[in-house]
Amino acid sequence: MDASGIERVPEGPVRRMLAAAGRHDVEDMVSQFADDYRNTTPVHPARSFTGSAQVRKNWAALFAGLPDLTLTVHDAATGPDGRLWLEWSNRGTRPDGSVQRAAGVAIFTLRHDKIAAAQFYLEPVDQDSGDVNQAVREAIQGAAGGGRP
Repeated sequence: MDASGIERVPEGPVRRMLAAAGRHDVEDMVSQFADDYRNTTPVHPARSFTGSAQVRKNWAALFAGLPDLTLTVHDAATGPDGRLWLEWSNRGTRPDGSVQRAAGVAIFTLRHDKIAAAQFYLEPVDQDSGDVNQAVREAIQGAAGGGRP
């Protein structure tokens, strides 16, 4: 199985990483990352980490827990600073039969033909979080709503 949309990604370590992910080949995936890879997750700072060993641990767990995990690349662009911007999503079935979906953007920094860093914005897809009006109310009032509609 290949990652859908991979042809949108320029040749290089990100494309090779996605191809390896499509085959669920953890070792080939990890070989595309620098040993000192830095993953920054701005929306969830405590999830940030350093090191390709954590990449291996994360993806081995994902492939084991979501055996039909697939990735889809929606778009990719190279910025003027050489960083690669990737809009992507994934889908997989959990052991209990429920479906896990996530979507977002990753911004990759490349160094010496390896993935050296990423700003990671991948979030679970939430179909039931309300419409845009509810989201704006929650942004202003908080989830409790402050007692006002």
